[in-house]
Amino acid sequence: MLVCVLAVAAAVGVVALAAFLFRKLDRGADDRDPGGPSAGHAGAMLSALFLLVFAIAIIVPWTTADAARQNTYTEGDAAVQTYWASTALPAPAAAEVQARLRDYVGFVVDEEWPLMAEGRLSPEGGALLNGLRAHVTGLEVSGDDAHDAKNAVLDGLANLSAARQQRAADATATPPAGVLALSILTGTVVIIFPFMAGARPRGMAMVPLVTMAALLGLGTYQAWDISHVFSGGLAVKPDALRAAAQEIQRIPQIPETPVKPVKRPATEISQTPRAALTPQGR
Repeated sequence: MLVCVLAVAAAVGVVALAAFLFRKLDRGADDRDPGGPSAGHAGAMLSALFLLVFAIAIIVPWTTADAARQNTYTEGDAAVQTYWASTALPAPAAAEVQARLRDYVGFVVDEEWPLMAEGRLSPEGGALLNGLRAHVTGLEVSGDDAHDAKNAVLDGLANLSAARQQRAADATATPPAGVLALSILTGTVVIIFPFMAGARPRGMAMVPLVTMAALLGLGTYQAWDISHVFSGGLAVKPDALRAAAQEIQRIPQIPETPVKPVKRPATEISQTPRAALTPQGR
């Protein structure tokens, strides 16, 4: 903060020093015209500064929201792939893993998503996922196929956990500090600049000035409205996780207990005595 204040003071000091030296050296001419070179130069630079800051305030949240939305699809895909991998686990472990995974996805969509508008995730969601990883890690399986299935499920859960951590980072993402405040400040200066330059708009000259002020106010509000990823005009919705939950419902579910094959009684086929097949037996 001190460096910022010193930078502003230095810039203002340069202007004051230049005005003093040029007046002492009797260089240039007095400029009191609201449309003169001084006002024109300052107005152009203020407009450029406002556009630069306003562009940052719009583009940064926009790109952040796009990246967060893409991450939700990555998270949903990780949940589906993990669910598919769990079908290769032996029963009843497969049914337990699938049930916990369905509970986790449902919790994220229904309970956790509204909290992300406040910039936080629910600790319960992390506990559900960590509990599932601990459960799969502790499974005792035998056979190469079962070991491969267990490793595949653990890899999927690792991807799901990484996507969750990225979602937590996206929930707290905001534009650079001071950008919105600087947008409001420069926008206000641009609006009142004609009056600062000595102009006194009257009549129809006020129409474009009022229109510009209204549009600048609307644009500044929009920049504030989209400053958070999971709320406002660009809020990321749980569409990807809802789609993953629907896809999971279409994946075959493993029963909790293995189904024992039913032994059917062998059908007795009556055999004709061989003597009956001989010519003498006919």
